[in-house]
Amino acid sequence: MMKGLENIFKPKSVAVIGASTQKGTIGREILHNIIVNEFNGKVFPVNPKASVIHSIKCYSTILDVPDMVDMAIIAVPREIVPMVAEQCGQKGVKGLVVISAGFKEVGGKGIELEDQLVGIVRKYEMRMIGPNCFGIVNTHPEYSLNCTFGKTRALTGRVGFISQSGALGEAIMIHARELGLGFSMVASIGNKADVSANDVLEFLKDDPDTDIILLYLENFGNPRHFTKIAREISRSKPIVAVKSGRTRQGAAAASSHTGALAELDVGVDALFDQCGVIRVSSIEELFDVGAALSNQPMPKGNKVAIVSNAGGPALLATDALVSLGMELPQYTGETKAKLKKALTGQGEVHNPLDLVAGAGGEAFKKALSVVKNDKNFDSIFTICVPPVTINQMDVANSILAGIEGCKKTVLTCFMGAGEGSAAVEYLKSRNVPVYIFPEAVAKTLSLIDGYRRWLERPRGQFKTFRVDKKQVQERIDRALKKGEKAVVSQDALDILEAYGIPTTKCAVAYAEKEAVTAAEKIGYPVVLKINTPQILHKTEFGGVVVDLRTAKEVRDSFQGLRKKIPAIKKGEKFSVVVQEMVTGGIETVIGMTTDPSFGPLIMFGLGGIYVEILKDVTFRINPLTDNNVDEMMKSLKSYPLLTGFRGSEPVEMDTLKESLLRLSQLVSDFDQISEIDINPFIACSAKGKSKAVDARFILRES
Repeated sequence: MMKGLENIFKPKSVAVIGASTQKGTIGREILHNIIVNEFNGKVFPVNPKASVIHSIKCYSTILDVPDMVDMAIIAVPREIVPMVAEQCGQKGVKGLVVISAGFKEVGGKGIELEDQLVGIVRKYEMRMIGPNCFGIVNTHPEYSLNCTFGKTRALTGRVGFISQSGALGEAIMIHARELGLGFSMVASIGNKADVSANDVLEFLKDDPDTDIILLYLENFGNPRHFTKIAREISRSKPIVAVKSGRTRQGAAAASSHTGALAELDVGVDALFDQCGVIRVSSIEELFDVGAALSNQPMPKGNKVAIVSNAGGPALLATDALVSLGMELPQYTGETKAKLKKALTGQGEVHNPLDLVAGAGGEAFKKALSVVKNDKNFDSIFTICVPPVTINQMDVANSILAGIEGCKKTVLTCFMGAGEGSAAVEYLKSRNVPVYIFPEAVAKTLSLIDGYRRWLERPRGQFKTFRVDKKQVQERIDRALKKGEKAVVSQDALDILEAYGIPTTKCAVAYAEKEAVTAAEKIGYPVVLKINTPQILHKTEFGGVVVDLRTAKEVRDSFQGLRKKIPAIKKGEKFSVVVQEMVTGGIETVIGMTTDPSFGPLIMFGLGGIYVEILKDVTFRINPLTDNNVDEMMKSLKSYPLLTGFRGSEPVEMDTLKESLLRLSQLVSDFDQISEIDINPFIACSAKGKSKAVDARFILRES
């Protein structure tokens, strides 16, 4: 799949098909950008209506070009794009960038044209970016290639950028330039008809000039392939991504608690978390984080020192940082003493450090010269609100002097500096990112800290257990043969037992006498439940009776439940499940739902009948490693309930963790299962007491 991408990003010759003599047209602007950016290769304009464009000889078709052509940029009406692509194939061109729009994104005839175009690309073994894209950029001096129709020239840097949106192209280039953010390569991939984000990711993975990768995605082509690539890349190159849109069709289509709780884009969150991708919520955050990572060293921890000449912004920064999980240790010992000495009249020294009113450059320099050497801090956050009495450039120079030789992360906020501030531009040019508001700095530091913690995680292992697959298949086949869409009650618990997930003792009873016999064998107290696949939520239906302690209570409950069933399905042979009653543990929920893009998502959280109200659950994409399971548990707000809270006994975690891993194996082994609920799985403190109380499996419709 990588063959051909070098011809797109690193060509020695480029043809612009649709080049124009008319200024302002896309074909003209692309050719102009290639020339003014001083492309280090041959350029061939192609247009049957012109002999010369931009002082360069023009050719009627690509077939008339006398030299070999590595890459062709196509900017012609959509109807003739397939013909032009065919000619490129005949010429031996190996890379295409199709700017033209009006294909799959508009539906109808556009879909047919795109399918035709892809067929031609496959026929000649070409690679194609687009259609419906902004173009590509490679700033390396060996190429200096800008094949976009934007007016903003990309700065040279070490950031690779992949965007699915062509419309954002110009805005992104302008914003990056304002931030002083330089690119190694830019790829607007449009409809991803051939070259996908995954393909470009793999290309950038091995690019020695790219240290950071930024992504703007609207949808995933192959999320499972993305997982594999991104997990590998993130170990050496940070990936920062903004993903728009949703991945679930909504809770209304779900039959299980698990499905209902996966109503938002939890699949994206799970995927990015497992792969170490830094997920941001906006383009602004994308570039905030990109600017920090590309200009400053990675923080070694989450401890931040704030140095500010204004109290209000410093407090805003403090609130934002603390709420995002960052820490602000106080200045102590030698640092505190040196700060008091350096800042005459400062009084008490705190973090955030609020410099005296009207403090200018010299105060920043003195404070930063001390703070930068304190090993208790990993990042330094400077805030300057420049009043008319302070020279902004003096402050900028003093900040740079104060942090000279500093190996910590340094981010700066200049509030009210004014548009086009020379001081701000100067700091950016010296690799100190500058932000307008303190909250943006706090968010940036917290996102990077999350990535740091991901890097420090053990990679984890996939575990395989000895199981009884045959028994599970028998239960599924039996349900499908009966035309049932779900496996519930005894059969569902049998499936769990077959995979080593502990369950409560239970038995099916078709008569009062059988129910009493089963209860006495299991041991009181017991629970009675209606046994029918048609009732998925038995508690809501009133189909569960708990804490039965005598034979009479069992008989009475059996009769009471039997009266409820005719309203559900006439002619069905009535039965109940008699089950041991488990008390004294923490009710958790374990489940699985199938996301249309990401496949199976495993869920874990606080369980019971209020699971959809409390929503204290977390998801991971299957399969799970042992470390994924640890992360799932620790991410819950209710995690302290599992580890012991206010003197309570901690639950027996090994059984809980192993049950999640065994469920992951079950999900991998049987794609006939679309949703699973194990609710509740009661986690107890005593070894061997934790058990699944109820379960149901929703089967995939063939």
